[in-house]
Amino acid sequence: MDTITTIIPAYNEEKTIGNVLSVVKEIDLIDRIIVVSDGSEDMTAQIARSFGVDVIELKDNVGKGGAIKSGVDRTNGEIILFLDADLIGLKPRHVLDLLMPVINEECDMSIGIFSNGRFATDLAQKLTPYLSGQRAIRRYIIEGISNIDVVRYGVEVALTRYVSKNNIKTKEVYLDNVTHVMKEEKLGVVKGFTARLKMYRDIAKYISLVNLKK
Repeated sequence: MDTITTIIPAYNEEKTIGNVLSVVKEIDLIDRIIVVSDGSEDMTAQIARSFGVDVIELKDNVGKGGAIKSGVDRTNGEIILFLDADLIGLKPRHVLDLLMPVINEECDMSIGIFSNGRFATDLAQKLTPYLSGQRAIRRYIIEGISNIDVVRYGVEVALTRYVSKNNIKTKEVYLDNVTHVMKEEKLGVVKGFTARLKMYRDIAKYISLVNLKK
């Protein structure tokens, strides 16, 4: 069977990283778990180590794209599962629902969509499923995207655009009762809203760069 690696990029997620890891550790199909602490200033890395998983500590916050590339560079896994570190309500069945379509060759990338979690996060993902950070992919997909380490929050858009451009089969998987901590909840309304705007700016920047190359 293809080797399977889970990569979890995390920036100051000490409150939720343990719950995510406790679920992933239950899945025997997963051969390796890598947490990439992206310049975290809290206990994210220490908590991750307590679960006996591999931890990469980046000195500076390089963004999600750079964190993911750091994890991918440390594994030869043929199937890579990406999960956000701030998930709430994640269960082993959700992880298996993401993995099995790729393992069974129904698709080369599955995309997890929140369902029946919270109205705000459910709606956001229904409107913009290409922003979901919950994905299982074949390794060649991530390796086919140039400069993914500089796209920061645009990494999900980069993955979506790549599979669309190359006619790679994907499958949307609904993750019942799963949600995540919103930026406004983590940072407060003002700082959270500012961080959200920065995320959208990074996404727009990536899209504009891609369009310029056409």
